Order: sequence, then C-alpha cells, then structure tokens
Amino acid sequence: MKATATLPRTQDLSEGALGVALLHIERGDLATARSSLAQAIANGVSAGGNASLFHGAPALEFVLGRAERTDRDVRDAVDRVVAARLAAACRRQASGALPHLAEFDLIRGLTGLGALLLTRDGVSSLLKDVLAYLVSLARPVRIEGWELPGWWSEAGPAGGKVDGGHGNNGVAHGIAGPLAVLSLAARRDIRVPGQHDAIGVFSRWLDRYGSFYWVTGNQLFEAEPPRPAPARPSWCYGRLGIARTQQLAARALNDPARRLAAEDTAVRVLADPAHLDRVTDASLCHGWAGLLTVTRAVADDSSAPDRFRPLIEDLNKRLAADVDRLAKPGFMEGRAGAHLALDGTSTTGWSRALLIS
Repeated sequence: MKATATLPRTQDLSEGALGVALLHIERGDLATARSSLAQAIANGVSAGGNASLFHGAPALEFVLGRAERTDRDVRDAVDRVVAARLAAACRRQASGALPHLAEFDLIRGLTGLGALLLTRDGVSSLLKDVLAYLVSLARPVRIEGWELPGWWSEAGPAGGKVDGGHGNNGVAHGIAGPLAVLSLAARRDIRVPGQHDAIGVFSRWLDRYGSFYWVTGNQLFEAEPPRPAPARPSWCYGRLGIARTQQLAARALNDPARRLAAEDTAVRVLADPAHLDRVTDASLCHGWAGLLTVTRAVADDSSAPDRFRPLIEDLNKRLAADVDRLAKPGFMEGRAGAHLALDGTSTTGWSRALLIS
C-alpha cells in the first residue's frame, strides 16, 4: 500500500470522495462508485498516525465493505493501525496521563476503529482488545488528588487546553461513542470482562450529564448539574444522538425502563420547537439528515414504533426542503449523506459509521 506524507481530502470519509462513494454503493451504482474510489486513492492511502474510521485505510476498508469487497492489503494495513493505536493508548495509561479525545473518539480514535472491526465477519483478537480498552475508560483515574472519569481530557473539543479539563458526551467525540460500540458488540453477543459494568457506568453518566455537550471541571464537582438550556439535538452532539446510545445500552443491559426513558427523550426533543429551531442545515452530522436517520433507528428498536411516525414524516419533509441547499458534496456535512438519509435505506450498512446500527 502506497503511503503519503500529505493527506489529500479525497480519502476522507467525512468530506472526500470516499464518502461520496457510499451513496453510489447504497444505490447500487457500482460504476460511479468505482470512479469515486479511484479518485479517493489516486494519491495514496494513509496508514499513519491519523488513519481512522474517517480517514485513510480504515475509511477505505469501511467503504469497500459496503460493496462486499475485501482487500487483504487494506485489512492488513488497518490491523497495523489498530495495533499501533492500542499500544499508544496503553503507554498513555501507564504514564498516568489523561487521554486526548483523538485517542478514543469515533471520528479519529479507537471507538471508530472498533466500529469498523464490528463490521467484519467473525470476532478477532484485535476487536476484543479494542473493547477491553473502551471498558478501561470506565475506571476512574486520580490526577493531583482529584478522582476523574477515565475519559476526562485536558484538551477541549477544539483541541486547545481547557482549565480543569472536560468530559465530552457526544457520539462523535465523547463517551456516547464508546457506549454505543460496547452496546452494539453486546447485541452481537461479543463480550469482554467488565463490559456490562462499563455500559452501566457510561449510561449513568449520561443520565446525569447527557443534556450537555460536555462537562467542565466546575460542573463535575457541583452537588447537582446546572439546569440545561435548549440546544441543537444533533447526531454528533445533543440529546437525540445520546438518546439512541442510551436505547442501545438499555437493550444490552436488558433494562426496559431505561429503554423507555431513552425513547421518551427522543420524542420529547423532536416535538420541542425550542430544540428544533436550532437546527440550521440538512446534514448528517448536525442537521435534518442525522435526526431522521437516528429517529428511524430508534423507531425500529422501539416496542411502540407508531409514536415516531409523525416525527419521521416531519423530519423527512424538513430534509427534502433543505437538501439542495447544502454546498458540500460529501458524507457528513454534504449532499451525499443527506441523500442517503432521504433515500431511507441502509442495505449496505452505511449507517454503521455513525454507530446508529
């Protein structure tokens, strides 16, 4: 596999040609998909330190997998990426340092790599190692006399240092992502020691703090979290994406009360103009396409799916009205992802990149 020092955006699942290929594969247009794939790999494929589910070799494996194509060289490169990232995480833990979000999150880290490994046939030792690492994040750490969650990060969502650090809650960059991977693995009867307890730890955290995009040090040590203000209910950050992860966790824990609470949250958020008025585009990441895709998944797993039908119809209308206003062509923030949501199918399993299914 050819590696490059410069990393072209074409091999990026979020915005590049790889993401565009997903739409063509889902629609069965493999000729156009091949053209997008050729563009994506024309300048090489990264298997370096920033390779992830959304960039480079792992992203390429995910897209090829949606077309039921496998490439041994790509898989071998991905295995090396995963092993290197696990080794780096072990060294960081041994040093006593806190993790950076990029170590464990969905977009850049081991949560995303775990999601990819879950799409493969069989259960590899690497997948179990990733799950064990995600479980380890449920163990608290002590830093300068303070007990902090194992996923607490000194760096903020934008990468800069945050005084006192923060605990990120989102699906894209926070602890909701590891919760979803562990829950989806349990759904396939793939388990490692401590997995059930870790799902409980992450779920209870989100019970308390899931109304916030993230939690600061000051908030962590308050007797009660502050009253949340209305916020955009997107997939990447916000109550709807978290409600889906809580629903998945409830199924893994066999907890009907938690499952109903998650579904009630989804209905409440989607019926509240104070939340919906904050949605400003049609994208998968933080717009109508993401809300529609998540809501369909919640409904599919609900014991009362009919309550979601009017909400899905409303979201579908909103998406259809806004989809052509998207300026970007890609998957996460562009037209390809929005049209995937509008088409309403995930025959190839493309939504697994979002930990929705």
